[in-house]
Amino acid sequence: MLITKVSAQRRPGRYNIFLDGKYAFSASEKTVAEFVLLKGKELNDQQVEEIRQFDADAKASDLAAHFLSYEPRTVFEVLQYLKKHEISDEAANSAVSQLNELGYLDDQQYVKLFIKNDLQVGSDGPKSLLRKLTQKGVDPELSQNTLDEVDENDWLNVGQRVIKSMIHQAGKLSQRELGRKMKTKLLMHGFDSGISSVIISALDLAEDEDLQIEALKKQGIKAYKRFRRFDERERNFKIKKYLFSHGFSSSEIDAFLNGEIIDLAELAEY
Repeated sequence: MLITKVSAQRRPGRYNIFLDGKYAFSASEKTVAEFVLLKGKELNDQQVEEIRQFDADAKASDLAAHFLSYEPRTVFEVLQYLKKHEISDEAANSAVSQLNELGYLDDQQYVKLFIKNDLQVGSDGPKSLLRKLTQKGVDPELSQNTLDEVDENDWLNVGQRVIKSMIHQAGKLSQRELGRKMKTKLLMHGFDSGISSVIISALDLAEDEDLQIEALKKQGIKAYKRFRRFDERERNFKIKKYLFSHGFSSSEIDAFLNGEIIDLAELAEY
């Protein structure tokens, strides 16, 4: 077969190749240069197939490299991206292998970077990171082994970032309720119960008695306003139930109802 025409496509860098007067295939500028596809050159079937495969592999490699230029990716993410662009499995796997050999695509390095970024500025605990990495197609065993290498103190720093915004609620909520809410938030961010307790304990919330009294006063007034329409006996019962559900002890509740926290006569003003 003879190349009778080479014409540029509207898409930059792509060319149409005509054999014996008929359109045969398209090729990138890189492929044209690699095989010197000029008018008058003769090709056989085997050469045409080799050219097509080279062009497919080159297209896959270029697409994958472009995808990686924005941020690190996992092997699975690159394969999915190439599949979306209708790249054959053979060409996609070839591109991935090539990028892996060059050091541009490495799931183990990706996991390390992903975890390092979270430890520095993120808010995900180990379980959350494992779930996200698995969703990105990383082998769970590889992710877990890397997570196990992280020092516990590093997780404490991440956990404190998670609950930092809740510290201002001290003096508004009981220490028990605040601790419960903090623990719930940490669990939602992928920390287990044990390390969540350690993170909360490091804040020393229980040492500030004044804040606990302030919280009891705020919540007690809130309860009184909610149940003020009831008679005294029913009102006190509901206030006690409310405060107990918000983490206050029986002795603290009794102190409030006995007027030791705030003069009960003043409650009518609220």
